[in-house]
Amino acid sequence: MGKNLKGKTAFIVALLVVFCYGIVGIPHGFGPAALKQAITDRINLGLDLKGGIHLVLQVHVAESINSTTDRDVERIQDDLSKATVTGATVGKLDPAHPEAISVTGVSAANTSSTRAILQGVDYNNYDVATSSDGGWKLTMKPGAIRDLETRTLDTSIETIRQRIDSLGVTEPVIQKYGLGDNEILVELPGLDDPARVEDVIQSTARLEIHAVVGTSYESDQAALQALGGALPPDQVLVRGAGSAGNPEQTWVLQRAPVVEGTDFRDAQPSSDQNGRPNIRFTLTTEAGDRFYKYTSTHSRDSATPGSMAIVLDNKVREVASINSAIRDSGEIEGGFTKQQADDLSLMLRTGAMPASISYLETRTVGPSLGAASIRQGVIAAITGMLAVMVFMLIYYRGAGINADLALILNLVILLGFMGFTGATLTLPGIAGVILTIGMGVDSNVLIFERIREELRAGKTAAAAVQQGFGHAWITIVDTHVTTIVSAGILFLFGTGPVKGFAVTLTFGLLANLFTAVFVSRVIFDAILAKKERGAELSI
Repeated sequence: MGKNLKGKTAFIVALLVVFCYGIVGIPHGFGPAALKQAITDRINLGLDLKGGIHLVLQVHVAESINSTTDRDVERIQDDLSKATVTGATVGKLDPAHPEAISVTGVSAANTSSTRAILQGVDYNNYDVATSSDGGWKLTMKPGAIRDLETRTLDTSIETIRQRIDSLGVTEPVIQKYGLGDNEILVELPGLDDPARVEDVIQSTARLEIHAVVGTSYESDQAALQALGGALPPDQVLVRGAGSAGNPEQTWVLQRAPVVEGTDFRDAQPSSDQNGRPNIRFTLTTEAGDRFYKYTSTHSRDSATPGSMAIVLDNKVREVASINSAIRDSGEIEGGFTKQQADDLSLMLRTGAMPASISYLETRTVGPSLGAASIRQGVIAAITGMLAVMVFMLIYYRGAGINADLALILNLVILLGFMGFTGATLTLPGIAGVILTIGMGVDSNVLIFERIREELRAGKTAAAAVQQGFGHAWITIVDTHVTTIVSAGILFLFGTGPVKGFAVTLTFGLLANLFTAVFVSRVIFDAILAKKERGAELSI
């Protein structure tokens, strides 16, 4: 019995040392300032405690649907040409319904070939039907639209996360926001340069290269007038770079881009031969082949020379003539500053946003407010803990010391868990810590009251302790498991601060199960081992 008790005591002491290390690590000194710095280095503070920026973003997923169908229009036209289906026109039915594609001008002789292409595996995301004029209508299936919207939202979250991580922001919260459709919650605690990070997030970096149709015009009205009053469905008007003295003009571009943001494999800031900042890019293999096909067909020496427009965030940044074929690498010039070139290359390198975003909510939390929250939270926790400890000492006498020691160890394990796992402590998380203190006392009260009942029934102290822990164990586990399940639901469906509360509450409950049942029992066994048989237990 003695060896077993010593082994358990040694295990508890070792655990205490380990979790103390989780809280402070290896401090550079032992003064109050050094210990405070060591704790803040190990335990991450959330936005509401550290200060920073809270953002709610709306992702315009319809743009991703529009981009997908634009690309499929080009694919269908190319597949029909390969199948020698001549005279067919492929385009969008209505800009308000980007999920629909029309195919017209198919002769009766080519009907079977067209049907085989449109109903093939390449276009199984569309419902295919014949229209009244003898043409074909492809409508993206609702399931495919939902999958594309989900993928667009997930890709946007991952892209934002990569950009923020590349800027060195610690412990950001970037996740779906459950209070609205296609919304993203972004929390950036301890932000040193909020303006730059916000600019990086705001810029969707939808870099595209489009074929230029004709020439530029002074305004959209002039372009439409030159086109006979109506814009063809496969073309789009975009404002942007112009000649000297007229810095902005309207360009008529092919709607479907030759290259878009997701086609970029790498991008690095560089400079041209005059020392001006620019960006060197590398395309994926598939995009490189596609780009080579276009540039070789429309180069200066080809039969149909042309030019291409570099479009960034729906604005023409540069229009370049195609001097020779380009495969998978090139340069982007556009009067960038060094900072703009660095940021744009970062955004392209980490992945282009699949759709643009808008801001629904922007809120800034100052570090002084966070410091006040920490101070008040710590005061509340210490005050509550001291009040509980004093009550346990008065009401349960000697056994109250047992409960107080278990309570202190419970708090050490909880904070050590957070230090080891890198969990973020938020203001609701502090509330979770305080609630854990109450749950810990509740477990001790259940055990102590059961022991008192056994003593009143005439049992010895050792038998009363054994029966008290044995009978209270089931109740303690039941209450803790049900609360942990509730905390798990909060973690799955809650936002950042709510998740912080769920994490600290769960860790605290797990620690409480250990301290209330194992540690407290070891302390009772140590006390009983020193008492003579038949001696009373102070409880």
